[in-house]
Amino acid sequence: MRARQLEADPKATRGKLIEDLLNDHLEPSLIQPTFLYDYPRDISPLTKSKPGDPDTVERFEGFIAGMELCNAFSELNDPLDQEARFLEMMRDYAADDEERHPLDEDYLRAMRYGMPPNGGFGMGIDRLAMLFTDSPNIREVILFPHLREREGKIE
Repeated sequence: MRARQLEADPKATRGKLIEDLLNDHLEPSLIQPTFLYDYPRDISPLTKSKPGDPDTVERFEGFIAGMELCNAFSELNDPLDQEARFLEMMRDYAADDEERHPLDEDYLRAMRYGMPPNGGFGMGIDRLAMLFTDSPNIREVILFPHLREREGKIE
């Protein structure tokens, strides 16, 4: 960030700084299909850490035409690790930060019963529709937008 003469929030975590750089400076330039992987742990609190690297998680995102198309990760299934991360995030992120996750006792209790290895993959049809129609805004392709503005008024 210093090399680009960008101001960094002194309170931001390492992962948040990396995420900001990715969002603002790298993602818009990812025109060809590209996959980014090995994300910082502190921006992926529900994701399993890579073996031998507790600061990096098993996560990837796919990009095309300057936008994120999909997000995938291995789900964290260790309740002790998950609880530690919730507590870490409550300490490291401000109360109004969307990255902050509250301590979810119900989730931790369910994990303690035994959560099998699993993962998640998310790719919305709306993102594909944006890609295929060359739409600059996701609201243009959502079938039933809640508050779609038309001719200066909200319907």
